[in-house]
Amino acid sequence: MKKALFLTVLLAFSLGSKAQSVQFTSSELPIVVITTGGKAIMDEPKVMVNMGIIYNGPGAKNNITDPFNNYNGKVGIEVRGSSSQSFPKKQYGIELWNSAGQDIKQSLLGLPEEGDWILFAPYNDKSLMRDVLAYNLTRAMGRYASRSRYVELVIDGDYKGVYVLLEKVKRSEARVDIADLDPDENSGDDLTGGYIVKLDKAIGGNGSEGFQSAFFPPNRSGNQTIYFQYEYPKSAEMTPQQKKYISDFMAGFETALSGPNWRDPEGGYAKYINISSFIDYFIMNELSKNVDGYRLSTFIYKEKDSDGGRLHMGPVWDFNLGFGNANYCTNTSPTGFVTEFNKVCPGDFWLIPFWWNKLWLDPDYRALLYSRWSTLRQGPFENSKVLGYVDSVASVLNKGAQQRNFQKWPVLGKYVWPNPPDYVNLLTFDSEVAWLKNWITFRLAWLDAMLEYVISGVEDNDAAGFSIRPYPNPVDDDLSFEYSISEPGQVSILLYDVLGREAGRIEESHGEAGTFTASSSLKQFASGLYLYQMRFNGKSVQGGRLSKN
Repeated sequence: MKKALFLTVLLAFSLGSKAQSVQFTSSELPIVVITTGGKAIMDEPKVMVNMGIIYNGPGAKNNITDPFNNYNGKVGIEVRGSSSQSFPKKQYGIELWNSAGQDIKQSLLGLPEEGDWILFAPYNDKSLMRDVLAYNLTRAMGRYASRSRYVELVIDGDYKGVYVLLEKVKRSEARVDIADLDPDENSGDDLTGGYIVKLDKAIGGNGSEGFQSAFFPPNRSGNQTIYFQYEYPKSAEMTPQQKKYISDFMAGFETALSGPNWRDPEGGYAKYINISSFIDYFIMNELSKNVDGYRLSTFIYKEKDSDGGRLHMGPVWDFNLGFGNANYCTNTSPTGFVTEFNKVCPGDFWLIPFWWNKLWLDPDYRALLYSRWSTLRQGPFENSKVLGYVDSVASVLNKGAQQRNFQKWPVLGKYVWPNPPDYVNLLTFDSEVAWLKNWITFRLAWLDAMLEYVISGVEDNDAAGFSIRPYPNPVDDDLSFEYSISEPGQVSILLYDVLGREAGRIEESHGEAGTFTASSSLKQFASGLYLYQMRFNGKSVQGGRLSKN
């Protein structure tokens, strides 16, 4: 086995006017060593380089002088990501290759054998664990999410810091376990699956071809559309019949969900989707308050008809801006639903589909959602279990790896887009972890309070002749209610505090049916939770809760 040369890794950077260096000789984490032979690593195409992994087993020290005993061979490597490419700490996509540049498969660090991997680079996430936490929680729900291993990375003798080896989202028995779809499968059951489509920014020349939804995103302020990209099979490998099939199936789902019989279990939306997967996807994105949730890095896969034939949400992906680490749109506060993104940020180019707010109106869906949340809160989502996992990750990273990482990348106490404003006061890794734990604790409590009202608190009042929705929620100062009535009449909108005392009232009279907006200032209201209610022509409904920041 080839021996790695002893590396004294100098970490040169500017911290004010003082340069620092670190001698990297060993780690509690596996060590990944890449040598490029002078080749530049670019955003496409992948270039062939050498990669070795040093891992001496659980609890053993890994020395930079040890043999490459977990992997020692060729890989194709490229820079990956979208906005993250602007950061100095790059993340990489890797394919395992033989010396001829052909794909091979191998287990890395005990993960199931495959050929496509990601070296994820936590940079603006200074806890170094938001993605790892989200994937762990998702697996605890019984869903597939990328398995991970923390490593320390060295490229051409330059120490790069703490990275996370991740499984790339792809079709395989160990990852997204759907049927293989070959170009000659163009009829019958074979044509029906499997497929993976995604909502995302178009990056480079791969994965950006697809099809547009016939349904515009709600609350759009311009010409935004919903665009589905072919993820599996890749567009170049799909036949016209396959492209037509999956686009027609997605259109069928959206048409059914928007139609008059949308709640019919035989002909409505339930015919097209695996409802429990949508519920779990909602829960994970809302628990993390993922600002990119439902609209970016969003995967959807379809089974072959003989395997069930429905659309599944997932796998979940990309949470480095979740758990409070985003100061725009949904903001850092642990209150508010991400499904309200389009109302909070209607000018953003990437908006979420209409599905989520429509599903929310189905009382059967809400009952399943609340039951699932309650079950999870008594199991893997108990506070002690979620926070205990955070502590366990922090303990591993605190054995020297995080210290070296932040010597290489001195971002603690500094703003890195799009950190919360108070991040400048978090001067240590431990304070970052404490901030994350406090945010999660508040978020769990907020969701407990809000989802209590899922069954009785949000009604599809079309049959009653009226409906109402507040925005934004949570609200800072100015609150608006959008409401619809099916006939002329008198509208009353009432606000109550959590003790049931009336806190505000709006009265409107309309001489015709339609959709209207009423606004009110909450500038003088105390922060906290409020109930809203609409009364119309002698009927009333408990509209739900809203949060005042």
